[in-house]
Amino acid sequence: MSTEHEELYSQRKERLDRASALKEPDRVPVTGGFGFFSAKYAGISHHEFLFDYEKASNAVIKTAVDFSYDTAGSVSRLGALPFTLAFLRDYDGLAPVWVNGPIHDILGVRYARFPGRELAEDAPFQFIGEEYMKVEEYDELIEDPRRYLVEKLLPRSCRSLENPGSSKAMASLFKWGVESRKSLEASRRLGAELKRLGFPSYSSGFSYAPLDFIGDYLRDVKNVLLDTFRVPEKIKQAAVAVGALIMEMNKIAAKTAPEGTRAFIPLHLNEYFSPKQYNEFYWPTLKQVALDLIDLGFIPLIFYEGYHDAHLETILELPKGKTVSKFEKTDLKKAKEIIGDHSCIIGGPPSSLFIGGTPAKMEEYVKNLMEDVKQGGGFIMSPSVSIPASAKPENVKALMDAVKKYGVY
Repeated sequence: MSTEHEELYSQRKERLDRASALKEPDRVPVTGGFGFFSAKYAGISHHEFLFDYEKASNAVIKTAVDFSYDTAGSVSRLGALPFTLAFLRDYDGLAPVWVNGPIHDILGVRYARFPGRELAEDAPFQFIGEEYMKVEEYDELIEDPRRYLVEKLLPRSCRSLENPGSSKAMASLFKWGVESRKSLEASRRLGAELKRLGFPSYSSGFSYAPLDFIGDYLRDVKNVLLDTFRVPEKIKQAAVAVGALIMEMNKIAAKTAPEGTRAFIPLHLNEYFSPKQYNEFYWPTLKQVALDLIDLGFIPLIFYEGYHDAHLETILELPKGKTVSKFEKTDLKKAKEIIGDHSCIIGGPPSSLFIGGTPAKMEEYVKNLMEDVKQGGGFIMSPSVSIPASAKPENVKALMDAVKKYGVY
């Protein structure tokens, strides 16, 4: 690392750390979240971005250097396989594995559609919700969730594992292990190169909300919502059982994660519940996951997707300064008023502003937002989700320019 890059790394890291700790840095930090924008900006297809490690890494590096946010983006990935929950109790060497293109080819994951496979080469991947667990199977999941995931979920959700113990399934698991190692090594090389160029990582851990896992991988969203009326006690017990497996995953991750690692938790079902339902069905096990992570030395970085305005007060039940709260559509001014001195807030421009806006409109947005959330620190600017692939580069640049103008303390 050159002296210049070393200084940049230190400045950016301190900026991010101070904001996360509810303090005022030199200016508001700006995180990446470039997503498929990196692919388009670097001139490669979505297929190449998800299937070719070298091309994807080069695209991420080019985007990071050219736009110079305080963190770099990453290669877009679908989500953690149930393997992360099913086997970690027995195999300490198994880390969370993301479904990228090559692993999708090997396992035939039914809940995903990938560019260059089921979709056109320049289409983003799609997550397809399906009902892989019947409502009458809740008892099996509750009694032995690990066994249920291995014996029922994986064969149903992965084409190559339809017949456990078959030569095809065994070969696929072997290939999956080999490819997972390649993916991990490529990720480490990218991280090392970004660090050498002066970009710190903001979140390198991952966890899950129990009810979201059930909705994403087992019952599908609509069925989970109906289950809260049809079998309310079963769904509560299932969330607790799945939460115990998530805790096992977190304990394994804690063995190698540095103290203070931020663990990203994306929420999906939160905005579908009324405050009463949220507090009865969703929040108890999510809260427990967050508290367990804190006890293990992690900092939960919870992405409250959609509109979370109705549930903001529950965040005050988590320890002050020990979590980071990212919002998608929630009123950031309201969030600042309610939790601004309790949890660091991350948020920023919607995708529409990157696509259809102008640099002048981006500057106006940032100026107005800074008036609402900048005071006292504890705020990090970020795209509301990821910067969309069709974003105008001048608007991506304008975000950083505007923060440098209006985000200085």
